[in-house]
Amino acid sequence: MSTITAADVNKLRQSTGAGMMDCKKALVEAEGDFDKAIQILREKGQKVAANRSDRESSEGAAVSFINADNTKGAIITLNCETDFVGKNEAFVTLAKDLVERAINFSSKEDFLASDFNGITVAEKLIEQTGVIGEKIEIGGFEILEGAFVGSYVHVNKIAALTAISAKVDNAETLTKDISMQVASMGADTLSYKDFDPAFVESELAARIAVIEKDNEEAKRLGKTLKNVPKYISFSQLTPEVIKQAEEDAKAELKAEGKPEQIWDKILPGKVQRFISDNTTLDQEKALLDQNFIKDDSKKVSDYVKGFNVEITGFKRVTLG
Repeated sequence: MSTITAADVNKLRQSTGAGMMDCKKALVEAEGDFDKAIQILREKGQKVAANRSDRESSEGAAVSFINADNTKGAIITLNCETDFVGKNEAFVTLAKDLVERAINFSSKEDFLASDFNGITVAEKLIEQTGVIGEKIEIGGFEILEGAFVGSYVHVNKIAALTAISAKVDNAETLTKDISMQVASMGADTLSYKDFDPAFVESELAARIAVIEKDNEEAKRLGKTLKNVPKYISFSQLTPEVIKQAEEDAKAELKAEGKPEQIWDKILPGKVQRFISDNTTLDQEKALLDQNFIKDDSKKVSDYVKGFNVEITGFKRVTLG
């Protein structure tokens, strides 16, 4: 049996990321055979992975990578079981290494089957499960291409990508700001115009049902009842609906005794509040129709207009 040196242990550690004692033990068991020691550590990882397959892995790190000319980006979450491991420098480094590789693949399945220094990415995750002692897996996986792509990562918990139609001045600022919006607010589509009418109607019915149920309990307890909406998207606010809102606002001003000569100053604000109160679906799920997080006096669409480009896509991954 050959003598196990510190250099042998360090070489194995660099290759696998395993701890010093685990590497030394594997080398002793393998009688100094480096390849056999690696296999021993990987088999340990397989056993640990099998034992922890039913564990929840909702912690970890969300990371992003953009290619050199900003035409393609990747975001992933590398999931683990505890926040302690998720914040570990070696774990975050592994996540960043993985996302740089991920940018070359269009699907998570292809990425997991790809090479990682002689083994597949999936096998590497199993190996690291044995090293760390927690279930490790790729959770979110998204790729985005465009004329210019930027990203934003929020404290390694949420990552987002935004693509725009042209590379313009301050493109990096714009795509970072919109990615921050996506990370913070989430969205399912670009505009309310993309909603299917049947989807809007079903969402409205579901929300009314919840509010009416809550109001039954509030009434029983003598509490203030919630307003039951008639609309939840601008797609429902026809010119006739807006005109009726204006007439209702005028009637309200008249009932309040406001002088008619000042109505023109007050009406726009009242109508805008009506629109805001009746477009909750747009604000939740349509990116361009959300209030801009850096200036809630304007919509995201208003902010983007200043750059003379269009948003062509966005992606988001989050832990949990």
